[in-house]
Amino acid sequence: MAESRPTATSTVKATTSVQAKKSSNAISWLAPIICLIAGYLIWRFILGNPAGFSAPDPAGGFWPRHKGPKGALNGIYEGGIIVPLLIGMLLMVITFSIERFLTISKALGKGNISDFIRRVQYHLANRNIDAALAECDKQRGSVANVMKAGLRRYKEMTTNTEFNLEQKVASIQQEVEEATALELPMLQKNLVFLSTITSVGTLVALLGTVMGMIRSFSALGAEGGGGNSGELAVGISEALYNTALGIGTSALALIMYNVFTTRIDSITYGIDESGFTLTQSFASLYK
Repeated sequence: MAESRPTATSTVKATTSVQAKKSSNAISWLAPIICLIAGYLIWRFILGNPAGFSAPDPAGGFWPRHKGPKGALNGIYEGGIIVPLLIGMLLMVITFSIERFLTISKALGKGNISDFIRRVQYHLANRNIDAALAECDKQRGSVANVMKAGLRRYKEMTTNTEFNLEQKVASIQQEVEEATALELPMLQKNLVFLSTITSVGTLVALLGTVMGMIRSFSALGAEGGGGNSGELAVGISEALYNTALGIGTSALALIMYNVFTTRIDSITYGIDESGFTLTQSFASLYK
């Protein structure tokens, strides 16, 4: 018995129907860089457009010191150099949310997962494995991919005369586990960016808030304690704009992260149910 298990393992690896996903990791390192650059460009040339200020800085440069914003968007520019970083993080949240939405929507496949599993169970109960495979081709989601891999092994084990029942069930289970190991990483990929921004966004906003308050108190203590009301107002606005952008970005990241993890949990539950369905069906029908 022990000597035949390596043969089963080798066969499973050779016929795994769910192949490793060939997906580029370019978005994982390109997107943050592009988003940060875009955040600076938006802050510098759109929010910081000289036409939007009553006293623009003619020198320009990396961080022009424009004064007197004419509109609310131009006022955000006065939030300081932390603002482009927060805008870049907000763009990251939007980018990875769209990417995860498309990937997870594809992984969910067509139709309801529970209905799909029930249809497969019905076909297996009638020993119609080909019809069950056809259902997987129609569903075309991650659960269907794992189920299809298990069904192919299932079909092979129905005619296998070398293994006993326990080995056959173990072989089916191993095929399901290998297929699952190929599917799950694609579902969880890039979620780390959303979870990180959830906490880091608030900390970056706090940094901008502290910088703004330092500027405010510096203006308050200038000129023998008389202070400069204009600089004081700029410092307070810098603090508040950073706080607002950071909280908004972190809140959006948290919401999207929870939405996607909930969807992934439903897929994972479907995959677990698929493995249970195949092993229990085989054990009861092919004793």
